[in-house]
Amino acid sequence: MLKEKGSLIGAAFLVAGTCIGGGMLALPVATGVAGFFPSVLMILLGWGFMTLTALFLLEVNLWMEEGVHIITMASRLLGPIGKATAWLLYLFIGYASLVAYTSGGGDLLQIGFESLFGLSLTSGWAATIFVLVFGFVIYLGNVIVGRVNTILMMALIVSYVLLIAFGASHVRWTNLLHKNFCQGVIAIPLLLTIFSFQTIVPSLTIYLKKDGKKLRWAIISGTTLALVFYILWEWLVLGTVLVDGDFGLAAALAQGRPATEFLRISLESSWVGTIANFFSFFALVTSFLGIAFGLFDFLSDGLKIKREGWGNLAIGALVAAPTLFFAISMEKVFLLALDSSGGIGDSILNGLFPALMLYVGRYLRNYESDYRVFGGKTLIFIAIFYALFVFVIEILGKFGIVLSVYNC
Repeated sequence: MLKEKGSLIGAAFLVAGTCIGGGMLALPVATGVAGFFPSVLMILLGWGFMTLTALFLLEVNLWMEEGVHIITMASRLLGPIGKATAWLLYLFIGYASLVAYTSGGGDLLQIGFESLFGLSLTSGWAATIFVLVFGFVIYLGNVIVGRVNTILMMALIVSYVLLIAFGASHVRWTNLLHKNFCQGVIAIPLLLTIFSFQTIVPSLTIYLKKDGKKLRWAIISGTTLALVFYILWEWLVLGTVLVDGDFGLAAALAQGRPATEFLRISLESSWVGTIANFFSFFALVTSFLGIAFGLFDFLSDGLKIKREGWGNLAIGALVAAPTLFFAISMEKVFLLALDSSGGIGDSILNGLFPALMLYVGRYLRNYESDYRVFGGKTLIFIAIFYALFVFVIEILGKFGIVLSVYNC
C-alpha cells in the first residue's frame, strides 16, 4: 500500500496521460470525414460527459475505505449483477487497451531499434520488451509510476509542441471548412475512449490519500489538458491532411492507419516523421502506464490480493501475460481494440455505472462525505441518458445502421 502521498501535478498528468494515448492517433482518422468544427463539438461533449462521470465516481469512491476499487463499489451499490458486469467490462476495457498500446508501442520500438542501433526486432520481442520495461515501473509502486509518468508527459508535451510548430504553417483554412455533422455521429463512441481514465480514479484516491479537493482539481485539470491537446491536434491534422485521395483521412479510416503516418506524408518532412514517432511512443506509454496502474489496483481489490511481495508479482503476471499473448498473436489489433472498448465498455462502466452508483448511494442509502459533486438528480439522469445514447450508437454502428438512420 502507498505510504507516501503523491503530488497534484503527478495526479493530473496521470489523468491526462491516460487520456492522451492511442485514441489521439485514431481521433483525426475517425472524425476527419465529419470535419473540424463538427469534431470540436463532439470532443467538447465527450470531455464534459467523461469529466462529469469521473467526478461522480470520485464521490462514490470517497464514501468507501481506502483501497476499494470498482468491484467492491459495484457490489455494495448495484448488487451481484452490477459486480459481475463491472468485472466483465473492466477486464474488457483494461486488457483491450493494454493490448492496443502494447501492439502500437512494439511497432514503434521496432522502428526505433532499427534506426538507432541498426537492430531488427521481431514484433514478439518488441512487444515483450515494451511490457516488461513499463510493467516493471508499475511493479515499483504508485509514487514511482507518478514520477516516471510525469517525465514521459513532459517529453510528450515537447514532441507535441514541435509537431505543432513544424506543421502550423501547412494548415489550410479551406481544409477546416469541410463539414458533415451526421458523419460525426459514428465517432461519438471513440470520443468517450479518448477521455477514458475513470478506471484509475480509485488508484488516484490512494495516490492523493483521499484528498477530495486535490482529486477534483487533478481530474478537471487533467481532462482539460487533454481537451486542449485534442483540439489543437484536430486543427493540425484536419487542416493539413485532405479528406479524399490515396493519403487522405477517408483512406486512413478505411485502412485502420494512425493519423501520424498520413501527417508525415502530407508535410513531406522526414523530421516530422521522426517527431511523430516519438510523440506516438510517449502517448502510448503514458496511456499504458495509466491503464496498467488502474488494473493492478482493480485486480488487487477484486481478487483480494495485497500489493506487496508475492502478491505484487502475481498481479503483475496477471496483467502482463494476457496482454503479451493477445498483442503477439493478433495482428492489426491497434485500432480494433480501441474501437471495441469505446462505446460498449466506456458508455456502461465509465458512464452509466458512476451515475447509477451515485444515485443509489446519495439518494437511496444517504451516504455522505466532505466531497460532493454539484447538481442533483436531474444531472444524474442526463448522464444516464447520454451513456445509453452512446451505447445504442455503438450497437447500431456495429451493424452499419447508424449512417443509414441519419441518411449520411
